[in-house]
Amino acid sequence: MNKIRIGALISGGGTNLQAIIDACDQNRIQAEMVFVGADNHNAYGLDRASKHNIPTFIVDYRQIIQTYRRAAHEVTLPEDFDIDDIRQKQYLLKPDTNSQKADFFLSTRAAAEAQLLEKIAPYSPDLLILAGFMRNLTPYFIDRFNTDAGHPRIMNIHPALLPAFPGTDGYGDTYRYGCKVAGCTVHFIDYGEDSGPIIGQKAFPILENDTLESVQKKGLELEWQLYPECIQLFAQGRLHVASLTHLLPNNQVVQRCVVKIAQNA
Repeated sequence: MNKIRIGALISGGGTNLQAIIDACDQNRIQAEMVFVGADNHNAYGLDRASKHNIPTFIVDYRQIIQTYRRAAHEVTLPEDFDIDDIRQKQYLLKPDTNSQKADFFLSTRAAAEAQLLEKIAPYSPDLLILAGFMRNLTPYFIDRFNTDAGHPRIMNIHPALLPAFPGTDGYGDTYRYGCKVAGCTVHFIDYGEDSGPIIGQKAFPILENDTLESVQKKGLELEWQLYPECIQLFAQGRLHVASLTHLLPNNQVVQRCVVKIAQNA
């Protein structure tokens, strides 16, 4: 089997990144990590990548946002940016979000995402993984990376059993809610926050003597197993997204994209 080309985006320490790099090196994933990008200069995952001679780059989101806030004309928006189109497609923002705030968010993200796309392009990745990347991708980026809508190519890992507890503190939300089971989820990215089709999940019980720290530790150890497994399924060509329609008892129609896992490629 030919190896697929993987790129990764990170924001911090990159423990999931390390697990995936190790899995590639050990041939548990038929893949090669071809770049690691970050949204800030202090992401330790960049050092992890460099130790493995993996090319790195940075798109400084914070600087772009601060510059746009101070003097919007100094930030170059991509020529093909259509804010009305992006606004209609996305569901990251609540419907009652102030329009000025929404436009600021979408514009600054598009400016950063255009730079991401430019830096990613030379590597021609087959799959993009988010490994602790703390920035939501907008439809501007997603539509230009996922050139075939039926075959998504952006994967994320989330520290909760989705669709419960989306957002940045999945283990914390799970623990504080008093759940008896916690876990992690790998999913494809869509236009919402942690709402894309689910690829795989792993769960573990929350015991009476567990603390938030022990829950996070257990969860991370499962993440390091789950993410490489899901990437390998992608590398084997076994992941297929299907649109299903469900008719509820009240005659409400619900449509949902789900991931089907083929037994063989």
